[in-house]
Amino acid sequence: MHKPLYIEDFSPTLFWDVDKAALDFEQHAAHVVDKALNRGTWEDFKTALRYYGRARMADIVKNLRYMDKKTLQFSSVYFHIPITEMRCYIWQQSNPSHWDY
Repeated sequence: MHKPLYIEDFSPTLFWDVDKAALDFEQHAAHVVDKALNRGTWEDFKTALRYYGRARMADIVKNLRYMDKKTLQFSSVYFHIPITEMRCYIWQQSNPSHWDY
C-alpha cells in the first residue's frame, strides 16, 4: 500500500486547471504524472514517484501523449525506456513541426 497522497503534497499551481476536490490519484494517474513530469518541480516529480513507484510511473510515462524534448530525453534515461518505444516520440515522428526548437 502506498503512503497517502494529498493535493497539498504538490506545488500549489500544478493543478490549477482541475477541481482539486474531485482529483482521484488512482483514476487520474496519467494526468498527475503528466503534470508532475512536464510542469512540476523536482519535488513534484519525486512525490509522484514515491506514490506510484518506479515501475508504474515508467508505464505511464511510456504512454504519455506529449513531452518536450528535454523531458523526453530525461524520462528515457531515468526510466530506462528506449526513446523509440515512447508514445510521444512516435507521435512526434509522425507529425513533424515546421520549427525544430
